[in-house]
Amino acid sequence: MTTPKSAVYRSFLFAPGNHPRKVEKVFDAGADAVILDLEDAVANAEKPATRATVADALARPRPCLGYVRVNALETPFAFEDFMAVVGANLDGIVLPKAESAADLLAADWLLANLERRHGLDEGAVDLIPIIETAKGLAAAREMATAGTRVRRFAFGAGDYTRDLGLTWTFGEAELLPARSEVVLASRLGGIEPPIDTVFIHIREAEHFRASADCALGLGFQGKMCIHPNQVADTNAAFSPDRSEVEWSKRIVDEFEKAEAAGSASIQIDGYFVDYPIVEKAVATLAKARAIEAKD
Repeated sequence: MTTPKSAVYRSFLFAPGNHPRKVEKVFDAGADAVILDLEDAVANAEKPATRATVADALARPRPCLGYVRVNALETPFAFEDFMAVVGANLDGIVLPKAESAADLLAADWLLANLERRHGLDEGAVDLIPIIETAKGLAAAREMATAGTRVRRFAFGAGDYTRDLGLTWTFGEAELLPARSEVVLASRLGGIEPPIDTVFIHIREAEHFRASADCALGLGFQGKMCIHPNQVADTNAAFSPDRSEVEWSKRIVDEFEKAEAAGSASIQIDGYFVDYPIVEKAVATLAKARAIEAKD
């Protein structure tokens, strides 16, 4: 298990677990976390053999977090996936097609038992459910408040648009209601902001950057990637730039002086600043420090 000095969750890069060459290279692509896939990227006939390949890959030294996307709980593969990959070398499980609090409670129970078997602290293995169906979206608030180990959701547009018969466009306007609901449910449940969907047009860098910027503006903290070329743009989109950091520092510094003088609302270059604005600036500075510590 890799525990970085300061965990940052901007970029999650997928790699098919049954491609040893891709698995070998993926950890050096610059992502904050790698997701080795046992689900959609692996043919059913290859899933059993792929588990050992994934477990071996996680056992090697790596510079980032290592997750595994297991198969959905309703499939005949999920239980053996958990059994094969949960251990000291795993940072987290990505659970596809999560659709109810019962799903999360079942996964949580299974992880807790496997943690005890391997001598790990309970809760050591992260659990990221992917909201990617109509049923899952409808249950997002219930899942966020279920009291499980889940600290953040992910949103999956591929299965979501297929499930609802939507056309997944470059502009992604059709994703706005679902994205907003996943962010809202996360806040309601007191968990972290979610991780946004992949973008399947690998060569459309401009549209990818627009997708990442949209997700950031809606309240996501990071994005899943399906190609190493998407990682740098993702990290940049979800990292405060120098001007944001300098502006946030100025807000905090000038507000502290005003507050000491008895004022809780000021103007800085015509920009109104009160406690909510200061809290956002403080969060920006904390994120910048976490990224600096990681890098």
